[in-house]
Amino acid sequence: MPKEFEGAEPNLSEIDTLRREVARLKDIEQRCQKANAALKAIEERNRLLGDSTPLGIFTIDVQGGITGINLKMLEIFAWPSVDDPTSMNLFDSQALAGSGIVADIQRCIARKKPVVAEYPYFDPQGSCIHLRYHLSPIPGSNGAVSGVMAIVEDNTDLKKTEEALRESEKRYRQLFQSAPIALIEWDVSHLKAYLEKLRASDVTNFREYLEGHPQEVHHCWSLIKTVNYNQAFLKLMGVADSAGPGGDFIPTDAEGFLKMAREIILVAAAGNTAEEREETIVTSTGEPKIILGKSLVVSGHEDTLERVAIAMVDISQRKKAEEALRESERRFRDQALRDGLTGLYNQRYLYQSLAVWIDSAKNTDTPISLIFMDLDHFKTIVDTHGHLNGSRAIRKVAGTIDNCLQEPAFAVAYAGDEFVVVLPGMDQSQALQKASEIRASMKNTVYVLDQGIEVRLRASFGIATFPHHAEDLNGLIAAADHALFAIKEAGKDAVGQFQNR
Repeated sequence: MPKEFEGAEPNLSEIDTLRREVARLKDIEQRCQKANAALKAIEERNRLLGDSTPLGIFTIDVQGGITGINLKMLEIFAWPSVDDPTSMNLFDSQALAGSGIVADIQRCIARKKPVVAEYPYFDPQGSCIHLRYHLSPIPGSNGAVSGVMAIVEDNTDLKKTEEALRESEKRYRQLFQSAPIALIEWDVSHLKAYLEKLRASDVTNFREYLEGHPQEVHHCWSLIKTVNYNQAFLKLMGVADSAGPGGDFIPTDAEGFLKMAREIILVAAAGNTAEEREETIVTSTGEPKIILGKSLVVSGHEDTLERVAIAMVDISQRKKAEEALRESERRFRDQALRDGLTGLYNQRYLYQSLAVWIDSAKNTDTPISLIFMDLDHFKTIVDTHGHLNGSRAIRKVAGTIDNCLQEPAFAVAYAGDEFVVVLPGMDQSQALQKASEIRASMKNTVYVLDQGIEVRLRASFGIATFPHHAEDLNGLIAAADHALFAIKEAGKDAVGQFQNR
């Protein structure tokens, strides 16, 4: 105990101060409980979304630990009988490591780019299924990858279709018509001959040629003739049985069609007809669909391209599910770093991001300033107008602070009626100017609470700057807090800078 307090008896003022502190801590605890409840609700929505999709989905961290998995994924793989699948590590699975998918996941993490891979998988009964993995890196703080989200679809039917096409003409025809995947067969020989003629006339860059002669896209497309198609194709395109396609694949002049047609012509010009690509098509009813198309030259027609089969899978729902999951994941991560009352960042984000900003500032020799602010006489607002109006006042002040900032600067709801503003790249004078701007904006604002109650609010501001006042994160926060305390002691409603002793 400091000497100046030795022998001092507690007085009523100290007791009253402790009571206020207890009340403030209880208020913080209640807000944390509300924030946790909101996060749990988001997690439940994520789980329902994942379990309702027909695609297998799992997420893992960079060490291979499973952080989420849906019911479809559990059905696809013969996972061990454990109460909590998220306790398992994907990298420990010998079956998956042997297939090569683990290496692709690690490549996705290392390169921070999506990876599409396809591997066979043998279940415990020895049956082989072909799985296509769509791997997407999950961004963490500071551009680092915190894990991978995998969307897995059973590609066995498509794989079987491709293999059966090569076996024999008879089986090919039978399977062509009965396949559950949309199939269409083209005669591309006339287009091939025309492209060779253009090449003989010194056309070397076909992309540039088609962009400079858009009418040629229509002409080249008219040279592709439809030879055959199956019922699944008619269903995909929304075409009646009696009105099958003629020479044109899609009778439209829409820009999307012209783009797709140009790309297909370029594929034929390059001679790489065994290509897989995603395209957006428009059905006969005007409905856009995203398809995964894979072309394959029928055996014996490699030189003439008289018979080229195209298999098409409608992946529109999978794309929507991917986008919905990414957005849900983004919202979940954002909510975990936001204060539930004000919408500003919370202490967790402050300590994560400020540490990174300081490391960066050390490397670039740039300053970082911190404003620690606290509302003056806020207890009077609560005592006079109630806790709910106190919360409304804090939320409105948060809006005032946020409106004064531009990225990369950001505000943090620190605790109760305390706020922290982080100003990367700003020195002491710039931080003083920003604090004065926030103070003036508060003074010029009449805050309207419930039932039309109007109040004016003031605040005290403490400023500290790295590296002049501190060498690390905790030191910088402590210096700004010390500057704030000095202003509070001196009479409040002012801006002060930390003074080195």
